[in-house]
Amino acid sequence: MATATLDAAPARTRSPRRLRTLRKVGLGLAGIAGFLLTWQLLPTLGIVDPRFFPTATETLAALGQQMRDLEFWRNVGRTLTAWGIGLVIATVLGTVLGTVIGLVPFLRRATHTTVEFLRPIPSVALIPLAVLMYGYQLQAALVIIVFASFWQVFIQVLYGVADVDAVARDTARSFGLSRGSRIVNLVFPTALPYLMTGLRLAATVALILAITAEMFIGNPGLGREIVFAQSAGNYPTVYALVIVTGILGLLINLVFRAVERRALSWHQSVRGEEVL
Repeated sequence: MATATLDAAPARTRSPRRLRTLRKVGLGLAGIAGFLLTWQLLPTLGIVDPRFFPTATETLAALGQQMRDLEFWRNVGRTLTAWGIGLVIATVLGTVLGTVIGLVPFLRRATHTTVEFLRPIPSVALIPLAVLMYGYQLQAALVIIVFASFWQVFIQVLYGVADVDAVARDTARSFGLSRGSRIVNLVFPTALPYLMTGLRLAATVALILAITAEMFIGNPGLGREIVFAQSAGNYPTVYALVIVTGILGLLINLVFRAVERRALSWHQSVRGEEVL
């Protein structure tokens, strides 16, 4: 009897969760359908000029044509390559510098003004400088990708390191733990939620800047193809490629949210959250 009761409890728990998931999926699909219907009606009814705002069916047809083209997938790969390299560089630099500066109060005070000066600079303002240094190459795009993504990770790690509980820090010192042991067992668990948040934000920013660099610098990728399609007056393809960039951003965000939940399953900030 007791065993049957225990088996029934998880089943009752799973059922409402499954219903909530189905409800969210249904609402999401309804929202997409409503968006596509509105998109289809705007140019069809003449509310917007159909020459510059093609219907949803025309755009989706152009998207299907693009997906059958091998060059399209090569451009997706080029964009993701620039995104990935820039994100890795920014993450390593942001984590190392954020940890070092955060652990040394003197460095934190000495760099505060410089950080507050550099952080608000728009990354696109560095495009002329990047082109002068590296020409129309991948390195020029990496300059602005790394610059924009670096601050997302660096600031979060800086705050995370500074958030270490003073009592726990003093207790670790009183027990004679080495600096390395304190970093591994005290600083790292405290800063990890901040790092994961910074990494998720940096991943989105890196994608935005990768596409921006391709549009303005001319590196091969989705951004450059959008500019080419716009110059040729092929507006269905322009909107189709814009949709692709949006899908990439959504997938990246979902992947990093899933990684964050997995890495921080022990932390109260993600308990009870849902990825979608």
